[in-house]
Amino acid sequence: MSQSLLRALDLLDELAAGPASLDQLAARATVHKTTVMRLLHDLEEKRFVVRDEQQRYRLGRKLFELSSLALEQRGLRAVAHPHLARLNEATGHTVHLAAFEGPDVTYIEKLESRHPVRMYSRIGLTAALHAAAVSKVLLADLPRERRASIAAGLEYTPFTERTITEPAALLAELDRVAAQGWALDASEHEEFVHCIAAPIHDASGRVVAAASCSVPVVLLDQPGLLGLLPGLIACTDAISDDLGWVGSSSQAG
Repeated sequence: MSQSLLRALDLLDELAAGPASLDQLAARATVHKTTVMRLLHDLEEKRFVVRDEQQRYRLGRKLFELSSLALEQRGLRAVAHPHLARLNEATGHTVHLAAFEGPDVTYIEKLESRHPVRMYSRIGLTAALHAAAVSKVLLADLPRERRASIAAGLEYTPFTERTITEPAALLAELDRVAAQGWALDASEHEEFVHCIAAPIHDASGRVVAAASCSVPVVLLDQPGLLGLLPGLIACTDAISDDLGWVGSSSQAG
């Protein structure tokens, strides 16, 4: 970790105890006052700290935003877990929960299949934005301009012969996902695994996560996989309901 970052984090720790002036912070620091001033300027620019009328520094709104998001995500996982566990028990297949972490879609929960075949994924790994069903669900909820920007900037690694490999195809797929309310990964990331995913909404209606069922193709063909969709959507609707959402998802046709 860089020295500048460590020093900036030390300043935030100091301010966690209460507001302080530049002189007070510099007196406690192990570096020159000009270095402390420069770090505070950078933190202020990014809204990690603010100055009050007495020119004392205090923690800024960006930290509260980040802490709120961290708590929301932990809360989401706790709310979702019993519903995901019931889905896992009912189907016997691998169940994932994924959410955006910055620009990435990250798995934040995984319940393993009862079958001997195991998925490559684990909690903390990222999902391919152009191939994973959970990613399609989360991207499909974004404004069209944002979708287009992300699609234009992706590196389209061809994991299998079915992987989407260009922006227009991905945007068309996201339009389908937005219209139908669920997504399919037709062996686009792993040759012998396919997956369905559905959205989880918060009280505002925003899609804050996606849950999925992943199944080896040797265990279920695609019609069989799609047969799991009503149960998956019932699961995600129940999680959304616990998060305060009032609405109904599209059902499989």
